[in-house]
Amino acid sequence: MLEPFTWFRQSAFQYKADGATIYIDPWGLTVDDPADVVFITHAHSDHFSPEDLDRVVTPDTRIFAPQDVAKELSGNVTPVQPGDTVEALDGAVAGGAVHAYNVVEERLEFHPKANKWVGYVLELGGHTYYHAGDTDHVPELDQVKADVTFVPIGGTYTMVASEAAELVKVIRPQIAVPMHFGFVVGSPADAETFRNEATPVQVRILEPTNPFER
Repeated sequence: MLEPFTWFRQSAFQYKADGATIYIDPWGLTVDDPADVVFITHAHSDHFSPEDLDRVVTPDTRIFAPQDVAKELSGNVTPVQPGDTVEALDGAVAGGAVHAYNVVEERLEFHPKANKWVGYVLELGGHTYYHAGDTDHVPELDQVKADVTFVPIGGTYTMVASEAAELVKVIRPQIAVPMHFGFVVGSPADAETFRNEATPVQVRILEPTNPFER
């Protein structure tokens, strides 16, 4: 289920399979493969990087992004907010946008619910993948169903490892993947904490194509 994914850094991934190339929050790209579809979760510079988009977006690329990001883009752009459905490539990519915001007091200003920023639940190649974006464990996420979850664990701006572990134990995916650590915040040690505390959920820790900075 993870074979089609490349992790660049932070929350940036490429999915490449069945002739489709998809990016989520492209930042720090180490490839130049033209994008069929791009999903952006929110406006922070480690998730919305115009420089990286310029490397992979073509006139045919379909882009999904929250309203405040979408208005900064040109081309085939679809604004989304939590609750919206998404579909591209004649249904080969389908799913929806879900809530992503902070509820812990010291983080409230980083990702306010009012911004309507998102995570995505996507059907790709016969499996369901949840990319959380930047979020805390908010009530709406208890309803997410996915085979694989990509969740932030770095703290400061998002959940810490223990909070992310509690979320995946509610969702109960087949595989949980930690992200958003080792660069701006968090360290590889947090990924090990996440692995230990997410039991019985299976955790896979990926290696980024960029060297860890923390």
